[in-house]
Amino acid sequence: MQLYTYYRSTSSYRVRIALALKGLAYASMPVNLLAGEQRQPAYLAIDPQGRVPALALEDGQILIQSAAIIEYLEECYPQVPLLAADPVLRARARGIAALIGCDIHPLHNVSVLNRLRTQGHDEAQVQEWIAAWISQGLAAVETLIGDHGYCLGAQPGLADVYLVPQVYAAERFKVSLAAWPRISRVAALATGHPAFAQAHPACQPDTPP
Repeated sequence: MQLYTYYRSTSSYRVRIALALKGLAYASMPVNLLAGEQRQPAYLAIDPQGRVPALALEDGQILIQSAAIIEYLEECYPQVPLLAADPVLRARARGIAALIGCDIHPLHNVSVLNRLRTQGHDEAQVQEWIAAWISQGLAAVETLIGDHGYCLGAQPGLADVYLVPQVYAAERFKVSLAAWPRISRVAALATGHPAFAQAHPACQPDTPP
């Protein structure tokens, strides 16, 4: 498999975590978003939306959108599950993932931030926008995860796959995690887990020196 990715893209990050947790090998295909490679015809032929990640399967088929890619991995490689057997726990994990993937991350996506800038908002206003949406979303996540272990248990799963990259984004945008001890606990556990370490933006082939 080939993963079209960008080192600090949170949606790419979550797919890298899922692949690492499942022990799946892939070739990293960096797409330089700052240089506009995602808008070039060669990449638009892979993902017409011009976004990362995209996953090229061994037979050449292309999957886009991190949620769909992770669902595919869970269905085809269930040996290391990201979802519990219990239907309620599965729904809770999907709920946390959707909260992050649909309600937090899109509002600080670079395309949204650039749109704000073109409409006359200065960097202080853009930062206030980012902090408001990340803080509101993570405050909700804090109430949805448990007091021990990872988000929903002793082993990392789908909720953690989404949460850890969102924590990285919060730190990148200088949003303090001090108000959320459960989230901080999960982030600390992930730091010591080899799959999360392998997927971290600092360890990617396109990470700047």
